[in-house]
Amino acid sequence: MLSLRGSISSGRRDFLRVGGLGLGGLSLADILEFKAKATENGVSLKDKAVVFLFMHGGPPQAETFDPKMDAPDNVRSQVGEVKTNVPGISYGSTLQRLASNADKITVVRSFTTGNGNHDIKPIVGNTSQGANIGSLYSRVAGPNRIDTGMPTNVALFPRAVVPEAQERNTNFGKFVSTGSLGHSYAPFVPGGDGNLQKDMVLSVPQERLSDRKSLLTSVDNLRRKVDNSKVLEGMNGFQEQAFDTILGGVADAFDLSGEDPRTVERYDTAPLVPYSSIRRVWNNHKNYRDHVNSLGKLMLMARRLVERGCGFVTVTTNFVWDFHADQNNATVTEGMRYVGLPFDHAVSAFIEDIHLRGLQDKVLLVCCGEMGRTPKLNERGGRDHWGKLAPLMLSGGGFSHGQVIGESTRDGGEPNSDPVTMHNLLGTVMNTLLDVGEVRLMENLPRKVKSLITDSVPIKNLS
Repeated sequence: MLSLRGSISSGRRDFLRVGGLGLGGLSLADILEFKAKATENGVSLKDKAVVFLFMHGGPPQAETFDPKMDAPDNVRSQVGEVKTNVPGISYGSTLQRLASNADKITVVRSFTTGNGNHDIKPIVGNTSQGANIGSLYSRVAGPNRIDTGMPTNVALFPRAVVPEAQERNTNFGKFVSTGSLGHSYAPFVPGGDGNLQKDMVLSVPQERLSDRKSLLTSVDNLRRKVDNSKVLEGMNGFQEQAFDTILGGVADAFDLSGEDPRTVERYDTAPLVPYSSIRRVWNNHKNYRDHVNSLGKLMLMARRLVERGCGFVTVTTNFVWDFHADQNNATVTEGMRYVGLPFDHAVSAFIEDIHLRGLQDKVLLVCCGEMGRTPKLNERGGRDHWGKLAPLMLSGGGFSHGQVIGESTRDGGEPNSDPVTMHNLLGTVMNTLLDVGEVRLMENLPRKVKSLITDSVPIKNLS
């Protein structure tokens, strides 16, 4: 919990404080003064970050990364295929921009999540002991970066960038769950439905803190007051640095208004599918709207956060990757227009931006859902729940890409090679973020957490 305590007149006395770090009341200034130690746990963190885009609902493997165009009509991709810029690899035709970036992408065609239940595995589930994967990282790294104050673990939902979006649906699981780790390691959640008042206190009414815009306004007002006061007089260098950290980079990272408008335009997915073109016959039409309006800007905010030192960012929109072709969900063909087009645009913009900024070795992007979809269409033109195979896409992280790992059976229903499991995905994430050998030697880390981090084997052939 980052806190600013007291009024401007009492600034010299406990003006800045970082709580919830298990540091016995040390201030941020104290932490900065002793920052030669990388974290309070004595573990050297890698200069890496993970953005985990959770495709909530269960994306279809055939219409995304495993088209199976030589399979029967009711099995093959219903949107056709597009050749990528890597010879011999094709994607579903909705993902045309991603196809042009395939040399920067690894697709896993033998990934299995284990069951076809709607939940939020693999980001939160039994594999992670009921905690958001980012919370496991935060338990080692600490909830906040000691050099900048930036939260190490953030979760981004539509309201972080589109305040009028619907409230987040928690029927299928809580993305902010920390399992047995404790609330201090929960993801920092900006936006109208977040727990921001529990994460950052700025001496303003709590009801205003859950609104990101109100938070930024409060920070600006406080900054102006400080500029016109003598509160900084008598502070040492570390105290001033701490003050600048909280009022500067942390708040600014969540404010897209400071971004180049041309960059915002490159990411923005809202113009792709006007709400008027989304048919109201589907009960989930508002979910489609929120997905279209928010996904691009969410990915832009994720880039801003990892660029400023956040280690793990969960990104998800409202529940959309569901293709039963029933009263709630569109057919596969229609649904991929509402869901797949924004995904293709936003993820491509992120990958291209990461490479443009030279961050491709630092930032690992993971895209997957809780399951895949049935190999055969149902009678309505949809695909139902399927837990034996699911799409998985990775980019960046310093790995070699432009490849497909594993293969599926002819109907795209099961792995036809060694399966890649959620434990393998967890191992890849943890080995990207942490020196697992150092984690193994940590004395103050719970045994279950330590074994979970150190025993998970990364995805083979991803190097």
